[in-house]
Amino acid sequence: MPESPQVADTAPDEPFLTGYDMAHLVTYLRLLDADAGGAHWREVASIVLSLDLAKEPERARRVWASHLARAKWMTEQGISLPAARRRPKLVGWRHDQ
Repeated sequence: MPESPQVADTAPDEPFLTGYDMAHLVTYLRLLDADAGGAHWREVASIVLSLDLAKEPERARRVWASHLARAKWMTEQGISLPAARRRPKLVGWRHDQ
């Protein structure tokens, strides 16, 4: 899988899609898929966001929460494209954590 672009400490909070949002669409979809699959935030922060939880666990949680909230906003309010709700499912998430 291609590497996702590096994430900022906080996702945008503008009431419109930004260039950052467009650059991170795949990241947002992966976050939503992991959330729907019940993946633990730590695993998602490490795998999807490429964050080092051992070094900065509090920052990792904030970054994950900010980007997941933006991803949900995009699909619930930000864009009304039916295709945005038909995202492919990722496999391999562990649900035992």
